[in-house]
Amino acid sequence: MPSDSQMKAMNAVHRVALKLTGGKVGWKLRGMPVVELTTTGRRSGEPRTVMLTSPLQEGDTYVVVASRGGDDKPPAWLHNVQANGDVTVALAGGPATPWKARVATAEERARMWPVLSTAHKNYAAYQRKTEREIPLVLLTPA
Repeated sequence: MPSDSQMKAMNAVHRVALKLTGGKVGWKLRGMPVVELTTTGRRSGEPRTVMLTSPLQEGDTYVVVASRGGDDKPPAWLHNVQANGDVTVALAGGPATPWKARVATAEERARMWPVLSTAHKNYAAYQRKTEREIPLVLLTPA
């Protein structure tokens, strides 16, 4: 599994690709829109930004997956969302705007997981790598 520093490096490379191409490369990945999610650090209170793919959208709700590549340890951004669901999201190079984030209920996950993991097989593979149930996080404009 990637280390925290490797995850941060991948996000930095992603941001550099966006900047160098003027946003022409990086806002779509594997056919999925990319969201720039900024949370508030649960311990530091500082803004923390991560680039994530959204394998499923329902209306104005974007679904992101707290998989961390199938690691047994959940991503730090998930802990931040659980502590404070007030986030900002930027889409396709637009400005960051206020959104709400929350973990999907068991019923929502049961409905959404088969849809997204069938369309994007990497998520099914991530789930097979870990014993934890990988949470889905729903992002909606505030």
